[in-house]
Amino acid sequence: MAILAASVLLLGGCGSGSDNSPDAGASAGGGKVTIDWWHIGTTEPNKTIYEGWVKAYQAKNPNVTIKVTALENDAFKSKMATVTTAASAPDIFTTWGGGVLKQQLDAGIVKDLGDAKAIADFTPAALAAYQIDGKTYGVPIDVGMVGFWYNKKLFEKAGITEPPATWSAFLETVRKLKAAGVTPIALAGKEKWPGHYYWTYLAMRVGGLDLLKQAATTHDFSGPDFVAAGQRLKELVDLQPFQKGFLNAGYSTPDGQAASVGGGKAAMELMGQWAPAVQKDAGGGIGEDLGFFPFPAVDGGKGAATEALGGGNGFAVSADAPAEAVDFLKFITQVDNQKQFVESGAGLPAVNGAEEAIKDANLKNVSGTLAGATGFQLYLDQAYPPAVGQEINDSVAGLIAGSKTPEQVTAAITETAKAEG
Repeated sequence: MAILAASVLLLGGCGSGSDNSPDAGASAGGGKVTIDWWHIGTTEPNKTIYEGWVKAYQAKNPNVTIKVTALENDAFKSKMATVTTAASAPDIFTTWGGGVLKQQLDAGIVKDLGDAKAIADFTPAALAAYQIDGKTYGVPIDVGMVGFWYNKKLFEKAGITEPPATWSAFLETVRKLKAAGVTPIALAGKEKWPGHYYWTYLAMRVGGLDLLKQAATTHDFSGPDFVAAGQRLKELVDLQPFQKGFLNAGYSTPDGQAASVGGGKAAMELMGQWAPAVQKDAGGGIGEDLGFFPFPAVDGGKGAATEALGGGNGFAVSADAPAEAVDFLKFITQVDNQKQFVESGAGLPAVNGAEEAIKDANLKNVSGTLAGATGFQLYLDQAYPPAVGQEINDSVAGLIAGSKTPEQVTAAITETAKAEG
């Protein structure tokens, strides 16, 4: 986990934010306070968990009212881009750290939270993405990694006895599933961000983590390893592995990616540790038939299959938010509340002492895989500046849709990265 903490960020220097260090216990007494909280917990169990935390906190702090705005992922990102440009923000808002948080810091809308240990005993790997130049500008609520979630029964139907460990074996798995009349992969093509996981992992496996770290400095994605990542992805796309209508499919919608897997209509999805909960909420879930395996190695690649792509959900506080906003974060990251979060299946713990609450076998698998990771990469649409992350999502979506070549993908990302500087 120390390795994860050391390698999670791809950020250079940055500007300074607010100098106000909050008093995390400031909610006692005082006048009426209203806190605006924006989050993306629109599906179960997060929705109920978050609502419960609000009620419990308000019961203990009757002078505080928490106004909640729950938004779908893409709608949230769009609204946050608008408020960042306007140099304003809700009191508490979802963040994944990295380059997006850095831009918000540069815009002057994020509070320096001071000593994170005064809020909770966070694990180093969970906290690292929210720290910039040694200061903390957000707190994690969970941590995890992206991998393949698969339907064991559909694999068995296709005569597949074990998850693939290499990219060539993965492509053969897709072929066997198609031959058995099974949709191999569900993908939310409309939302784009799920597609960028494929290109990112392939770049990691082909070129290694150093490839992505170097690109963060040189702003150059045009090298042969990045092109090769696109070529490998095109190999998959050419097999037509995705569900019918995937280009217009959402992620958590009733007919979207998670529902396709959760309803037993597709054999796999590449998604983070939250996948089982969303599958259950959107499609009913497949219970013990659900399994997990890491992204396969690429034959001859420089990267190892033990290097993970991931991150976590967290929350930042606006620069002018009342002290009660930080006190609420302190409340929801208490060990008992983190255990409740983990027991519900919402995610893996970000606080030391809560890991004992992991009951789900697949989440234990993810946790063990993450603990044994030899390197860690934050999602590229969060690690890099927002414009670069959006270009990655858009260009990779173009490759998956057949409108861009691997070379055009790398050229477009490079052009945007150099323009951002």
